[in-house]
Amino acid sequence: MSVARPTGTRKDSAPSKADKKAATAKTVKTTRRNASAGPPAGRGAAAGHRTDLLEAMLRIRRFEERCVELYSAAKIRGFVHLYIGEEAVAVGVSEALTVEDAVVSTYREHGHALARGITAEAVMAEMFGRTTGCSGGRGGSMHLFDASRRFYGGSAIVAGGLPLAAGLALADRMRSLPRVTCCFFGDGAFAEGEFHETANLAALWGLPLLLVCENNLYAMGTALAREHAQTDLAKRAASYGMPAWTVDGMDVEAVEQAARRAVEGIRAGTGSHFLELRTYRFRAHSMYDPDRYRDKAEVERWKERDPIGLLTDRMRTSGELGDKELTRIEQRIIEQIDQAVAAAE
Repeated sequence: MSVARPTGTRKDSAPSKADKKAATAKTVKTTRRNASAGPPAGRGAAAGHRTDLLEAMLRIRRFEERCVELYSAAKIRGFVHLYIGEEAVAVGVSEALTVEDAVVSTYREHGHALARGITAEAVMAEMFGRTTGCSGGRGGSMHLFDASRRFYGGSAIVAGGLPLAAGLALADRMRSLPRVTCCFFGDGAFAEGEFHETANLAALWGLPLLLVCENNLYAMGTALAREHAQTDLAKRAASYGMPAWTVDGMDVEAVEQAARRAVEGIRAGTGSHFLELRTYRFRAHSMYDPDRYRDKAEVERWKERDPIGLLTDRMRTSGELGDKELTRIEQRIIEQIDQAVAAAE
């Protein structure tokens, strides 16, 4: 982890009495929520938390697999970018956030939306283009949005969400609100000016911004090493003077631990933080992508580190999960997705 340098910030106008009162009330709510949201002590409680993590990842995986079927049946149209293989990132990071925090996503955002608490029914309806969808049927796969959950959508523009996230974080800081803005983006965003402009201002102004890079090694069809001379993305982010480190993005518990550490630092007033989560998408870039730029053996090697399989094996070894419990979880998720599809149709 790099050490952040001290950064100067502009003196903003003093918040009004109403803003101070609201900020204080929300600080109390956020503190209570943080106290209840963290992994509880005790073996039984820890096992329950791991079960929640597993169920959240399985919900994303089964939702995505159903989307493949529906797309093949021409019930879902347009571009669809699947999140299969990267579930540990969305679930682990979301565990560190409160309902008061904001999330800005990319065009590969089904997993982020579900982990944030948007219902499978609302997301599926949006995939179908229905008015009951979370974006009123106008956004589709790449533009999921729900202001009530402070989920400020996906963006079809690579790195397009970064300036928006900086704006949200700046607004919260100027109003003295104890919030964190989390921005997800891919490794391809490092080749865009928006990342560097955002990282510079975030560090310069000490914004409460969590930058989460989902490094799946390929920006569309371009391998990381063919696009960047320096492939250590955390090191590059640290050059802007913010704490930055690399995390195993296939281990949901490692992701959660790193995200909590970063969020706690941001809430403590140490400015923006950067996480490089090294992960891998098991499917092609999009449903239109023939995926001829990756060696099949490479894909299979990464599948051996399936985040769902890793956590399942860990829980089985410790005696926390049996076949019956796993079957109950799977059945519950399938029923939710079936209901979502039925409502959308």
